[in-house]
Amino acid sequence: MDRQQLTTLLAALQRGEVTVDDAIARLRTLPYEDLGFAKLDHHRALRNGFPEVVFGEGKSPAQITAIAERMVSAGGNVLVTRLAPDVAETLLGAVPGFTYHRDARVAVHRVGPTVTDGRGTVLVVSAGTADVPVAEEAAISAELMGNPVERLYDVGVAGLHRLLLQRERLWEAAVLIVVAGMEGALPSVVGGLVERPVVAVPTSVGYGTSMNGLAALLGMLNTCAAGVVVVNIDNGFGAAAAATRMNAPRR
Repeated sequence: MDRQQLTTLLAALQRGEVTVDDAIARLRTLPYEDLGFAKLDHHRALRNGFPEVVFGEGKSPAQITAIAERMVSAGGNVLVTRLAPDVAETLLGAVPGFTYHRDARVAVHRVGPTVTDGRGTVLVVSAGTADVPVAEEAAISAELMGNPVERLYDVGVAGLHRLLLQRERLWEAAVLIVVAGMEGALPSVVGGLVERPVVAVPTSVGYGTSMNGLAALLGMLNTCAAGVVVVNIDNGFGAAAAATRMNAPRR
């Protein structure tokens, strides 16, 4: 349940359109619902502005399906990340309304059109095509969180002219999510070109000494561009959450 759903329920209660018992029934799963193997945090959208997200990796198809069914029945948008294609097929067959984005490995269930209330555009920038799966996880997550999102892909430092030709788009964005593997140089370059917040995402793309993204992570942490913040390796969702808080309207 998010802020808007709770406001609607309390207003209906005030007008006498629902009874106290009905309202209690709607709120009975707050702050969480215990499924035995998982405790669903239905209260998270009220606290953090976005509902709990299902991390699919490591969970069985049956567990993911059961969690998704309960979250859908609660009435909010549902996002499942790190979802393998075979598990996604099971989920889509069991719970109607999900859309699977294969590149990003995420499944999304929307209750309606997403309300876009971000103050500006979140621009997702990727260094190479191999970084697109993580970039797409970030972009889809940021869209579902209420941000206008644009994409700028394959503009890494190996061909810096590709990025420099897009300077206007960099300058116009409110927040930039910059995704890169290999040595992780792109966020430093972007951070030196813009006055906006930059969220850097290292990916596990690269040859042996990239150490599955550790080289990119350390490169981003050691950037000389002021104000760049870094999330964990391949964590597109985490970057979207950080960018959403930066881009949120002041209440």
